[in-house]
Amino acid sequence: MLRIVSWNIRAGGGVRAQGIVDQLHQWQPDVIALSEFRATDASCWIAEQLHALGFIYQRSTANPEEAAVNALLVASRWPLRRVNVQHAPANEKRWLHVNVTAPDTTLAIMAMHIPNRSSGLKYPFMESVVNLVQHWRGPKAVLLGDTNSGRIKIDEESPAFNQTEDTWINTLNLLGWADAFRLYAGDSREYTWYSPNGKNGFRLDQAFLHPTLHNHLIRFKHVWGGQPHANQHCLSDHAAMIVELNL
Repeated sequence: MLRIVSWNIRAGGGVRAQGIVDQLHQWQPDVIALSEFRATDASCWIAEQLHALGFIYQRSTANPEEAAVNALLVASRWPLRRVNVQHAPANEKRWLHVNVTAPDTTLAIMAMHIPNRSSGLKYPFMESVVNLVQHWRGPKAVLLGDTNSGRIKIDEESPAFNQTEDTWINTLNLLGWADAFRLYAGDSREYTWYSPNGKNGFRLDQAFLHPTLHNHLIRFKHVWGGQPHANQHCLSDHAAMIVELNL
């Protein structure tokens, strides 16, 4: 079995760094993909502690010259190498594609943190992801992270998502890249982020599975680090995704 954890750790971790490391260790993943990882002291310390816990293979898009800018980290117990492919999003901080050499298989992990609408970068990023999927000729793959997107009505407690975002998720599914949560839980309602003012829930984080992986999904769950209840989080404002595959 291979267990992947994808988690937006919020602003690099900050004073929550120790709790984040402890929580990741408790979840016992094989591969970790972190959004809002930064080149700050806290994030670097998280990476060092993960290395000490056995995640010795790491790649990050964080830049020490822009330490406070949100980026990504992928850490693995097994060897990995960074991959650059045609059609991938051009955003160097928020896209990280690695191939992990796990026992008996190679798995592509494509971590992403899609910008919000106000950046003007969101829709070009999403178009690139669809383009990449349409041209994919690589190994078995998981595309995952904080997408700032969701399905209208079924991934939101109050209206937030637009038709472009809804269609984007639908398109990935139609191309065979299944939304792992929906594949596992059907039409269940769960949320990975709550608005600080309205306290409304939204599922902003997804994992999409290459068609060859659909039958290998054992389990998928959302977990709030450090707290038993979704609206009482403390380690991050996002729930983590835990994806378990039988490879």
